[in-house]
Amino acid sequence: MEYEILAPAGSMESLIAGVRSGANAVYLGGKLFNARRNAGNFNDTDLKTAVEYCHRRGVKVYLTLNILLSDEEFETAYNMVKNALSLGVDAFIIQDIGLAKMIRTHFPQARLHGSTQMSIMSPSGVKFAEKLGFSRVVLAREMSLEEIKEIRKCTNLELELFVHGALCMSVSGQCYLSSMLGSRSGNRGLCAQPCRLPFTAGNKENEFALSLKDLSLIEHLNELEGITSLKIEGRMKRPEYVSASVTAVKKAINGTYTSTDEFTLRSVFSRSGFTDGYFTSKLGSDMFGTRQKEDVVAANDVLKNISHNYDNENPLLPIDIRFVCKKNTSCTLTATALGKTVTVTGEVPETAINKPMTPDILRQRLSKFGATQFFANNIEINLDDGLILPVSKINELRRTAVEKIEELPKISVMAKPFEIQNYSPKKCVPYLTASFKNAGQIPERHPFRHIFIPLDSDTDSFIDNNAGAVLPRGLFGIENEIRSRLEHLKKAGVKKALCGNLGSYHIAKELGFEVFGDFGLNIYNSESARQIDNPILSFELTLEQANKINANNTGIIVYGRIPLMLTRNCPVKTSIGCLKCGKKGILTDRKGYKFPVICSNYPCVEILNSVPVYMLDRMNEVKTDFAHFCFSTESQSDVKNIIRMYEKGEKPDFKYTRGLYQRGTL
Repeated sequence: MEYEILAPAGSMESLIAGVRSGANAVYLGGKLFNARRNAGNFNDTDLKTAVEYCHRRGVKVYLTLNILLSDEEFETAYNMVKNALSLGVDAFIIQDIGLAKMIRTHFPQARLHGSTQMSIMSPSGVKFAEKLGFSRVVLAREMSLEEIKEIRKCTNLELELFVHGALCMSVSGQCYLSSMLGSRSGNRGLCAQPCRLPFTAGNKENEFALSLKDLSLIEHLNELEGITSLKIEGRMKRPEYVSASVTAVKKAINGTYTSTDEFTLRSVFSRSGFTDGYFTSKLGSDMFGTRQKEDVVAANDVLKNISHNYDNENPLLPIDIRFVCKKNTSCTLTATALGKTVTVTGEVPETAINKPMTPDILRQRLSKFGATQFFANNIEINLDDGLILPVSKINELRRTAVEKIEELPKISVMAKPFEIQNYSPKKCVPYLTASFKNAGQIPERHPFRHIFIPLDSDTDSFIDNNAGAVLPRGLFGIENEIRSRLEHLKKAGVKKALCGNLGSYHIAKELGFEVFGDFGLNIYNSESARQIDNPILSFELTLEQANKINANNTGIIVYGRIPLMLTRNCPVKTSIGCLKCGKKGILTDRKGYKFPVICSNYPCVEILNSVPVYMLDRMNEVKTDFAHFCFSTESQSDVKNIIRMYEKGEKPDFKYTRGLYQRGTL
């Protein structure tokens, strides 16, 4: 099977390294709105140069617009997309479903690729993306081979898979550690990677409990049937890394990847080696690693040699030539490459006095493509006997044909004019909703219009409390189980569902539940809020931004420990085991702050903030339709106390945070 090798390009140097090493496509970011804002990235002039360079070599260019956008940024994003389309960008990698809707509405010719930050990990997630107009999705990096196969069977969308590069502890798009601890949001492109700092689980010292080795599936490429694009992570990495990883993937596809190549790849960059743990379903301590001194030393030994791989243009593109030279007729050269065929006309040949041209001599001269990206593939000669043309004229024909092949078409952009939506302030007093980790936390009397408990709670608890179901955000391999449980609850009379993943949202809607969108959907603007029923808005918004979201029935979390990570590999289980943990797992950072780790019967665990968000003394500032309480580690008496504090508007007598409602993200 033919794969697309997709290389990272954080700079023009890295782009050239990837293309000359054999990448079929590159992904890069503009100066705004991309998940690697600290990479070199490309301004408008650079982007034009990059697209022209790539397209003349048959390489596609995907522009990353893979962050959450605020309402104020949509017009700028519109202009960026319009300019990128005019330059020939082949597709846009998108996280924000509101941005996807805006692009689809205004630019029908644009191709959309769903970013891994969309947290798509199940067949229903892919179906929802297809409904939104995506032509490709980038699958979550935590998926096993069997889970990937399950998705492949259910969709005709193109699937893109990370096969090499850094691996986050959290499911992409579901990490809020950097934003909550330092206002540098991964969902806004400025992750500070605090997960690479020391965190301990249990009593171990100097433990890096949130630092995974880099992912590498290069030795598994023959198992990836049905995957369209093999993606390499690394827009923050140097050009040598890009070249080495592209070369390794290309060799693996061709069956020539060796232990020497693996050593080179590891030497360029690794964290104590590589892992394929998620893909092979072998989770555990072997997946964890940090950047060691020996890793840095190894890189110094190979970087110089790798740089020579892309010093000069590599002839990677075949070109077919047909040369016709007849008596008394202008000669012609027809060239075919990059899906184009051009014909150029030369002079009328003369009758040779001494040595006439021969087909072999012509083939030799027409094969000289010098320091270009082309190599002669098939050369067909149609030559009458006894003729001659000056060598300079033959070379001129060949050069002219290449220039015409490299000419880029003019692009016409179909664009609907952008219109700014007017904001209509809300004047309502928000009603209250709440989610609980177990039904035992729910007091007999409470002020909540809607309450939600975990999907796997016993059926009587749903009925007794008139509760809706909280669906898990980690849907790896459990979609059929989720659907079956929801069907059972529906028959029992349960009517509502709280969904924090596009896949679970799709299932619940399909089964006819009244759906509330949870925080995991990352609803950050009015356009995305209009596509989700009853959305709990992103807690990465400021309160002012949240209040101005122009959509029906929106809410914010006003109390609760914010889940900072959703991870498939439990750091506590890996460190001390489930028996010692007793479902009371705690992570401790280098400053002594403690973060509860909450497990469930489903594939992922949640790492909660060390202190709760608390806005109950400032409810007069909350202008959304409803306010949500997120109870996790609290006892029933704690819940009663929180309700009392809400009713009296009291300031808390415990450690708390206002979260990002005041300070926002950078």
